[in-house]
Amino acid sequence: MSNPPFFHESSGSVHFWVVIDGQPVGASIGKETLHYRYRPTATDDIPLDTYELHAKEIDAAVRRRVLGGSVEPVMVREFDLHEAAGKGVE
Repeated sequence: MSNPPFFHESSGSVHFWVVIDGQPVGASIGKETLHYRYRPTATDDIPLDTYELHAKEIDAAVRRRVLGGSVEPVMVREFDLHEAAGKGVE
């Protein structure tokens, strides 16, 4: 993809794109969501690095949100990441 993910300091979010049906869909996830979901005990976590380590799961959450009717830009919430837990959704 030509648009790499990046950390947007003023919003405190990682912005990224997920290709759905051949079209890039803009999305973001807050640094707090990344921290509490993936690195709750860390004091030195870097949001962009955390996103990149878990991009597959986060991108799948964006796909589920779009399938459910969400429109761009999709803001991934902590709930979106827990939604698939134990359901075999990837």
